[in-house]
Amino acid sequence: MKYLVILGDGMADEPIDELGGKTPLEYAETPNLDRLSKLSEVGMVHTIPDGMKPGSDTANLSVLGYDPRKYYSGRSPLEALSIGVPLKDDDIAIRCNIVTISEEDVLFEERTIIDHSSSEISTEDCAVLLKAVADQLADETYQFYVGTSYRHCLIWSGGSVVELTQPHDVLGQVIGQYLPEDTVLREMMRKSYDILVNHPINIERKKQGLNPANCCWFWGAGTKPLLSSFQEKTGKRGMMVSAVDLLKGIAVGAGMGVAIVEGANGGLHTNYAGKVDAAVKALTCDGYDFAYIHVEAPDEMGHQGSVERKVQSIRYLDTEVIGPAVDKLAASGEEFRLLVLPDHPTPIRVRTHTSDNVPYLLYDSRLPQENHWNYSEADGRASGNYVTPGHKLMDKFLELE
Repeated sequence: MKYLVILGDGMADEPIDELGGKTPLEYAETPNLDRLSKLSEVGMVHTIPDGMKPGSDTANLSVLGYDPRKYYSGRSPLEALSIGVPLKDDDIAIRCNIVTISEEDVLFEERTIIDHSSSEISTEDCAVLLKAVADQLADETYQFYVGTSYRHCLIWSGGSVVELTQPHDVLGQVIGQYLPEDTVLREMMRKSYDILVNHPINIERKKQGLNPANCCWFWGAGTKPLLSSFQEKTGKRGMMVSAVDLLKGIAVGAGMGVAIVEGANGGLHTNYAGKVDAAVKALTCDGYDFAYIHVEAPDEMGHQGSVERKVQSIRYLDTEVIGPAVDKLAASGEEFRLLVLPDHPTPIRVRTHTSDNVPYLLYDSRLPQENHWNYSEADGRASGNYVTPGHKLMDKFLELE
Protein backbone atom coordinates (compact mmCIF):
# COMPACT_ATOMS: atom_id res chain seq x y z
CA MET A 1 0.00 0.00 0.00
CA LYS A 2 1.25 3.46 -0.97
CA TYR A 3 0.16 6.69 0.71
CA LEU A 4 0.09 10.11 -0.98
CA VAL A 5 -0.81 13.46 0.62
CA ILE A 6 -1.49 16.41 -1.69
CA LEU A 7 -1.64 19.61 0.33
CA GLY A 8 -2.84 22.91 -1.11
CA ASP A 9 -1.42 25.42 1.35
CA GLY A 10 -4.04 27.94 2.50
CA MET A 11 -6.58 26.60 -0.02
CA ALA A 12 -9.63 26.84 2.26
CA ASP A 13 -11.49 30.15 2.33
CA GLU A 14 -14.81 31.87 3.00
CA PRO A 15 -17.75 32.62 0.66
CA ILE A 16 -16.91 35.57 -1.58
CA ASP A 17 -19.49 37.89 -3.15
CA GLU A 18 -17.41 38.22 -6.31
CA LEU A 19 -17.78 34.45 -6.77
CA GLY A 20 -21.54 34.44 -6.25
CA GLY A 21 -21.25 33.54 -2.58
CA LYS A 22 -19.01 30.55 -3.27
CA THR A 23 -15.55 29.89 -1.86
CA PRO A 24 -12.63 29.66 -4.31
CA LEU A 25 -12.63 25.89 -3.75
CA GLU A 26 -16.33 25.68 -4.67
CA TYR A 27 -15.96 28.05 -7.64
CA ALA A 28 -12.84 26.64 -9.28
CA GLU A 29 -13.12 24.07 -12.06
CA THR A 30 -11.86 20.88 -10.39
CA PRO A 31 -12.92 17.87 -12.46
CA ASN A 32 -10.55 15.49 -10.68
CA LEU A 33 -11.67 16.50 -7.20
CA ASP A 34 -15.30 16.36 -8.35
CA ARG A 35 -14.78 12.79 -9.52
CA LEU A 36 -12.76 11.65 -6.52
CA SER A 37 -15.05 13.21 -3.93
CA LYS A 38 -17.89 10.89 -4.98
CA LEU A 39 -15.60 7.92 -4.26
CA SER A 40 -14.01 9.20 -1.05
CA GLU A 41 -14.60 10.12 2.55
CA VAL A 42 -15.02 13.89 2.87
CA GLY A 43 -14.90 15.68 6.20
CA MET A 44 -13.35 18.43 8.30
CA VAL A 45 -10.18 18.46 10.39
CA HIS A 46 -9.02 20.83 13.12
CA THR A 47 -5.34 21.35 12.29
CA ILE A 48 -4.52 24.33 14.54
CA PRO A 49 -4.55 23.51 18.27
CA ASP A 50 -6.68 25.92 20.28
CA GLY A 51 -4.61 28.85 21.51
CA MET A 52 -1.79 28.41 18.97
CA LYS A 53 -1.18 30.83 16.12
CA PRO A 54 -2.42 29.61 12.73
CA GLY A 55 0.52 29.01 10.45
CA SER A 56 1.94 26.57 7.94
CA ASP A 57 4.42 25.47 10.60
CA THR A 58 1.93 24.28 13.23
CA ALA A 59 -0.60 23.14 10.62
CA ASN A 60 1.76 21.00 8.55
CA LEU A 61 3.15 19.41 11.69
CA SER A 62 -0.45 18.45 12.51
CA VAL A 63 -1.09 17.05 9.06
CA LEU A 64 2.08 14.96 9.27
CA GLY A 65 0.91 13.51 12.56
CA TYR A 66 3.03 15.57 14.98
CA ASP A 67 1.19 17.25 17.85
CA PRO A 68 2.30 20.91 17.62
CA ARG A 69 1.89 21.33 21.38
CA LYS A 70 4.64 18.77 21.83
CA TYR A 71 6.92 19.31 18.84
CA TYR A 72 6.68 22.97 17.80
CA SER A 73 9.67 25.13 18.77
CA GLY A 74 9.29 27.94 16.25
CA ARG A 75 9.02 28.28 12.48
CA SER A 76 12.45 29.50 11.48
CA PRO A 77 14.38 26.65 13.15
CA LEU A 78 12.57 24.20 10.89
CA GLU A 79 13.54 26.24 7.84
CA ALA A 80 17.12 26.47 9.10
CA LEU A 81 17.31 22.67 9.07
CA SER A 82 16.33 22.69 5.40
CA ILE A 83 19.06 25.07 4.28
CA GLY A 84 21.75 23.31 6.30
CA VAL A 85 22.28 25.85 9.06
CA PRO A 86 24.34 24.23 11.85
CA LEU A 87 22.08 25.12 14.79
CA LYS A 88 23.61 25.06 18.27
CA ASP A 89 21.50 24.50 21.37
CA ASP A 90 21.72 28.19 22.35
CA ASP A 91 21.00 29.55 18.85
CA ILE A 92 17.77 31.36 18.05
CA ALA A 93 16.67 31.03 14.43
CA ILE A 94 14.60 33.91 13.04
CA ARG A 95 12.85 34.10 9.66
CA CYS A 96 14.11 37.03 7.61
CA ASN A 97 11.65 38.02 4.90
CA ILE A 98 12.84 40.67 2.49
CA VAL A 99 9.66 42.68 2.12
CA THR A 100 8.37 45.81 0.42
CA ILE A 101 7.66 48.85 2.56
CA SER A 102 6.62 52.28 1.34
CA GLU A 103 9.32 54.77 0.39
CA GLU A 104 7.73 58.16 1.11
CA ASP A 105 9.75 60.78 3.02
CA VAL A 106 8.68 59.89 6.57
CA LEU A 107 10.26 58.26 9.60
CA PHE A 108 10.99 54.54 9.21
CA GLU A 109 8.35 53.69 11.83
CA GLU A 110 5.73 55.60 9.83
CA ARG A 111 6.17 53.57 6.65
CA THR A 112 3.61 51.01 5.48
CA ILE A 113 4.23 47.35 4.67
CA ILE A 114 3.02 46.69 1.13
CA ASP A 115 4.13 43.18 0.16
CA HIS A 116 5.52 40.34 2.32
CA SER A 117 7.08 38.64 -0.75
CA SER A 118 8.41 41.59 -2.81
CA SER A 119 6.48 40.46 -5.89
CA GLU A 120 7.70 36.89 -5.31
CA ILE A 121 11.31 37.93 -5.93
CA SER A 122 13.67 35.28 -7.29
CA THR A 123 16.15 33.53 -5.01
CA GLU A 124 19.01 34.73 -7.20
CA ASP A 125 18.15 38.43 -6.86
CA CYS A 126 17.28 38.14 -3.19
CA ALA A 127 20.58 36.42 -2.41
CA VAL A 128 22.42 39.46 -3.76
CA LEU A 129 20.31 41.77 -1.60
CA LEU A 130 20.79 39.64 1.50
CA LYS A 131 24.55 39.66 0.96
CA ALA A 132 24.46 43.46 0.84
CA VAL A 133 22.71 43.45 4.21
CA ALA A 134 24.98 40.79 5.72
CA ASP A 135 28.13 42.60 4.59
CA GLN A 136 27.16 45.53 6.82
CA LEU A 137 25.16 43.98 9.64
CA ALA A 138 26.45 40.44 10.27
CA ASP A 139 28.90 39.73 13.09
CA GLU A 140 29.76 36.90 15.48
CA THR A 141 26.33 37.17 17.12
CA TYR A 142 24.12 37.64 14.06
CA GLN A 143 24.55 35.59 10.87
CA PHE A 144 22.38 35.61 7.74
CA TYR A 145 21.64 32.55 5.57
CA VAL A 146 20.03 32.45 2.12
CA GLY A 147 16.79 30.49 1.77
CA THR A 148 14.29 30.54 -1.09
CA SER A 149 12.80 33.55 -2.87
CA TYR A 150 12.02 36.19 -0.19
CA ARG A 151 12.35 33.69 2.71
CA HIS A 152 15.71 33.73 4.53
CA CYS A 153 17.17 33.09 7.97
CA LEU A 154 18.91 35.06 10.72
CA ILE A 155 20.73 33.13 13.44
CA TRP A 156 21.11 34.95 16.75
CA SER A 157 23.81 33.21 18.77
CA GLY A 158 23.00 33.09 22.48
CA GLY A 159 19.77 34.99 21.92
CA SER A 160 16.30 34.61 23.37
CA VAL A 161 12.92 33.77 21.85
CA VAL A 162 11.22 37.13 21.35
CA GLU A 163 7.70 37.94 20.22
CA LEU A 164 7.75 39.02 16.56
CA THR A 165 4.93 39.87 14.14
CA GLN A 166 4.29 37.91 10.93
CA PRO A 167 4.49 40.39 8.02
CA HIS A 168 1.57 38.86 6.13
CA ASP A 169 -0.63 39.57 9.16
CA VAL A 170 -0.19 43.34 8.89
CA LEU A 171 -0.15 44.10 5.15
CA GLY A 172 -1.24 47.63 4.37
CA GLN A 173 -0.57 48.84 7.90
CA VAL A 174 1.92 51.30 9.36
CA ILE A 175 4.82 49.27 10.71
CA GLY A 176 5.80 51.15 13.88
CA GLN A 177 3.72 49.19 16.38
CA TYR A 178 4.77 45.88 14.80
CA LEU A 179 8.53 46.34 14.89
CA PRO A 180 10.57 44.20 17.35
CA GLU A 181 10.82 45.42 20.91
CA ASP A 182 14.39 44.14 20.94
CA THR A 183 16.43 47.25 20.09
CA VAL A 184 19.12 45.43 18.10
CA LEU A 185 16.66 43.61 15.85
CA ARG A 186 14.65 46.79 15.39
CA GLU A 187 17.74 48.78 14.42
CA MET A 188 18.87 46.04 12.02
CA MET A 189 15.53 46.27 10.23
CA ARG A 190 15.85 50.06 9.94
CA LYS A 191 19.43 49.82 8.64
CA SER A 192 18.45 47.13 6.14
CA TYR A 193 16.05 49.61 4.54
CA ASP A 194 18.83 52.18 4.19
CA ILE A 195 21.05 49.52 2.58
CA LEU A 196 18.44 48.20 0.16
CA VAL A 197 16.26 51.14 -0.84
CA ASN A 198 18.61 52.36 -3.59
CA HIS A 199 20.24 49.05 -4.45
CA PRO A 200 20.60 48.63 -8.26
CA ILE A 201 18.37 45.53 -8.20
CA ASN A 202 15.56 47.52 -6.60
CA ILE A 203 15.98 50.45 -8.94
CA GLU A 204 15.60 48.02 -11.85
CA ARG A 205 12.62 46.27 -10.22
CA LYS A 206 10.76 49.56 -9.90
CA LYS A 207 11.45 50.31 -13.59
CA GLN A 208 9.82 46.96 -14.40
CA GLY A 209 6.77 47.71 -12.26
CA LEU A 210 7.77 45.18 -9.58
CA ASN A 211 7.75 45.80 -5.85
CA PRO A 212 11.24 46.56 -4.51
CA ALA A 213 12.70 44.17 -1.92
CA ASN A 214 13.75 47.00 0.35
CA CYS A 215 13.63 45.85 3.99
CA CYS A 216 14.36 42.85 6.17
CA TRP A 217 11.47 41.75 8.37
CA PHE A 218 12.18 39.42 11.28
CA TRP A 219 9.63 36.93 12.66
CA GLY A 220 9.14 33.26 13.58
CA ALA A 221 11.86 33.01 16.25
CA GLY A 222 12.53 29.65 17.85
CA THR A 223 15.00 27.11 19.15
CA LYS A 224 16.51 23.94 17.70
CA PRO A 225 13.65 21.49 16.96
CA LEU A 226 13.56 17.90 18.20
CA LEU A 227 11.21 15.91 15.97
CA SER A 228 10.90 12.17 16.26
CA SER A 229 11.52 9.96 13.22
CA PHE A 230 8.53 9.71 10.89
CA GLN A 231 9.50 6.16 9.95
CA GLU A 232 9.89 5.03 13.55
CA LYS A 233 6.59 6.67 14.47
CA THR A 234 4.53 5.33 11.56
CA GLY A 235 6.48 2.44 10.08
CA LYS A 236 6.41 4.25 6.73
CA ARG A 237 9.39 5.56 4.78
CA GLY A 238 8.46 9.08 3.72
CA MET A 239 9.40 11.58 0.99
CA MET A 240 8.69 15.33 1.01
CA VAL A 241 8.12 17.20 -2.27
CA SER A 242 7.99 20.96 -1.69
CA ALA A 243 9.59 24.19 -2.86
CA VAL A 244 9.33 25.71 0.62
CA ASP A 245 12.15 25.54 3.15
CA LEU A 246 9.69 25.12 6.04
CA LEU A 247 8.37 21.83 4.68
CA LYS A 248 11.81 20.63 3.71
CA GLY A 249 13.01 21.44 7.23
CA ILE A 250 10.18 19.50 8.84
CA ALA A 251 11.13 16.58 6.62
CA VAL A 252 14.81 16.81 7.55
CA GLY A 253 13.92 16.95 11.24
CA ALA A 254 11.64 13.92 10.83
CA GLY A 255 14.24 11.90 8.93
CA MET A 256 12.23 11.92 5.70
CA GLY A 257 13.66 12.13 2.21
CA VAL A 258 13.52 15.50 0.45
CA ALA A 259 13.03 15.65 -3.33
CA ILE A 260 14.81 18.45 -5.21
CA VAL A 261 12.60 19.52 -8.11
CA GLU A 262 14.11 21.94 -10.61
CA GLY A 263 11.81 24.89 -11.24
CA ALA A 264 9.75 24.39 -8.07
CA ASN A 265 9.52 27.91 -6.67
CA GLY A 266 6.49 28.15 -4.36
CA GLY A 267 4.67 30.42 -6.81
CA LEU A 268 1.65 30.13 -9.07
CA HIS A 269 3.75 29.00 -12.01
CA THR A 270 5.84 26.29 -10.40
CA ASN A 271 6.98 22.95 -11.82
CA TYR A 272 3.83 20.98 -11.01
CA ALA A 273 4.71 18.09 -13.32
CA GLY A 274 8.14 17.76 -11.73
CA LYS A 275 6.57 17.53 -8.28
CA VAL A 276 4.18 14.79 -9.38
CA ASP A 277 6.97 12.84 -11.07
CA ALA A 278 9.18 13.07 -7.98
CA ALA A 279 6.42 11.76 -5.70
CA VAL A 280 5.36 8.95 -8.02
CA LYS A 281 8.97 7.90 -8.58
CA ALA A 282 9.54 7.81 -4.82
CA LEU A 283 6.49 5.59 -4.34
CA THR A 284 6.82 3.27 -7.32
CA CYS A 285 10.57 3.03 -7.94
CA ASP A 286 12.55 4.15 -4.89
CA GLY A 287 11.01 2.10 -2.10
CA TYR A 288 9.11 4.87 -0.30
CA ASP A 289 5.73 4.12 1.28
CA PHE A 290 4.58 7.71 1.78
CA ALA A 291 4.92 10.94 -0.22
CA TYR A 292 3.76 14.45 0.61
CA ILE A 293 3.30 16.95 -2.22
CA HIS A 294 3.08 20.47 -0.82
CA VAL A 295 1.84 23.26 -3.13
CA GLU A 296 2.34 26.79 -1.81
CA ALA A 297 0.49 28.78 -4.48
CA PRO A 298 -3.04 29.00 -2.94
CA ASP A 299 -1.55 30.47 0.23
CA GLU A 300 0.48 33.06 -1.67
CA MET A 301 -2.55 34.10 -3.71
CA GLY A 302 -4.57 34.42 -0.50
CA HIS A 303 -1.91 36.70 0.97
CA GLN A 304 -1.98 38.76 -2.21
CA GLY A 305 -5.75 39.12 -1.89
CA SER A 306 -6.28 37.99 -5.49
CA VAL A 307 -9.54 36.11 -5.95
CA GLU A 308 -8.79 35.31 -9.59
CA ARG A 309 -5.31 33.96 -8.90
CA LYS A 310 -6.42 31.91 -5.90
CA VAL A 311 -9.11 30.25 -8.02
CA GLN A 312 -6.49 29.63 -10.70
CA SER A 313 -4.09 28.09 -8.16
CA ILE A 314 -6.78 25.60 -7.08
CA ARG A 315 -7.52 24.73 -10.69
CA TYR A 316 -3.81 24.08 -11.27
CA LEU A 317 -3.66 21.89 -8.16
CA ASP A 318 -6.52 19.82 -9.55
CA THR A 319 -5.45 19.53 -13.18
CA GLU A 320 -1.65 19.60 -12.86
CA VAL A 321 -1.14 17.66 -9.61
CA ILE A 322 -4.14 15.65 -8.40
CA GLY A 323 -5.28 14.29 -11.77
CA PRO A 324 -1.83 13.27 -13.06
CA ALA A 325 -0.76 11.82 -9.69
CA VAL A 326 -3.85 9.64 -9.40
CA ASP A 327 -3.57 8.52 -13.02
CA LYS A 328 0.11 7.62 -12.68
CA LEU A 329 -0.39 5.69 -9.46
CA ALA A 330 -3.37 3.83 -10.92
CA ALA A 331 -1.36 2.96 -14.04
CA SER A 332 1.48 1.63 -11.87
CA GLY A 333 -0.75 -1.07 -10.47
CA GLU A 334 -0.01 -0.01 -6.88
CA GLU A 335 -2.84 0.09 -4.39
CA PHE A 336 -2.86 3.52 -2.80
CA ARG A 337 -4.58 5.87 -0.41
CA LEU A 338 -4.80 9.59 -1.19
CA LEU A 339 -5.37 12.46 1.25
CA VAL A 340 -6.13 15.93 -0.13
CA LEU A 341 -6.47 18.94 2.16
CA PRO A 342 -5.22 22.43 3.02
CA ASP A 343 -3.15 23.00 6.13
CA HIS A 344 -5.20 26.06 7.16
CA PRO A 345 -7.42 28.66 5.49
CA THR A 346 -5.92 31.84 4.03
CA PRO A 347 -9.11 33.83 3.34
CA ILE A 348 -9.04 36.57 0.74
CA ARG A 349 -10.99 38.77 3.17
CA VAL A 350 -8.15 38.96 5.71
CA ARG A 351 -5.14 38.03 3.51
CA THR A 352 -3.63 35.94 6.31
CA HIS A 353 -4.10 32.58 8.06
CA THR A 354 -7.04 31.65 10.25
CA SER A 355 -7.62 28.74 12.63
CA ASP A 356 -10.86 27.50 11.08
CA ASN A 357 -11.32 23.80 10.32
CA VAL A 358 -10.37 22.65 6.82
CA PRO A 359 -11.93 20.05 4.50
CA TYR A 360 -10.19 16.77 3.76
CA LEU A 361 -10.73 14.10 1.11
CA LEU A 362 -9.57 10.54 1.77
CA TYR A 363 -9.60 8.11 -1.17
CA ASP A 364 -8.69 4.41 -1.07
CA SER A 365 -8.13 2.69 -4.43
CA ARG A 366 -9.24 -0.62 -2.89
CA LEU A 367 -12.47 0.66 -1.42
CA PRO A 368 -14.07 3.42 -3.52
CA GLN A 369 -17.15 4.78 -1.79
CA GLU A 370 -20.43 5.94 -3.31
CA ASN A 371 -21.73 9.24 -1.99
CA HIS A 372 -22.96 12.64 -3.13
CA TRP A 373 -20.41 14.89 -1.44
CA ASN A 374 -18.32 17.47 -3.25
CA TYR A 375 -14.94 18.48 -1.92
CA SER A 376 -15.62 21.85 -0.31
CA GLU A 377 -15.81 23.57 3.03
CA ALA A 378 -19.61 23.38 3.11
CA ASP A 379 -19.85 19.70 2.17
CA GLY A 380 -17.04 18.84 4.55
CA ARG A 381 -19.11 20.32 7.38
CA ALA A 382 -22.33 18.72 6.15
CA SER A 383 -20.75 15.26 5.98
CA GLY A 384 -20.59 14.98 9.77
CA ASN A 385 -17.05 13.59 9.57
CA TYR A 386 -14.78 15.52 11.90
CA VAL A 387 -11.23 14.81 13.09
CA THR A 388 -9.78 16.53 16.14
CA PRO A 389 -7.06 17.00 17.19
CA GLY A 390 -5.64 17.37 13.69
CA HIS A 391 -2.57 15.22 14.19
CA LYS A 392 -4.86 12.19 14.57
CA LEU A 393 -5.82 12.39 10.88
CA MET A 394 -2.46 10.89 9.87
CA ASP A 395 -3.10 7.78 11.97
CA LYS A 396 -6.49 7.46 10.28
CA PHE A 397 -4.94 7.91 6.83
CA LEU A 398 -2.13 5.42 7.46
CA GLU A 399 -4.58 2.93 8.98
CA LEU A 400 -2.73 2.97 12.29
CA GLU A 401 -5.82 3.49 14.45
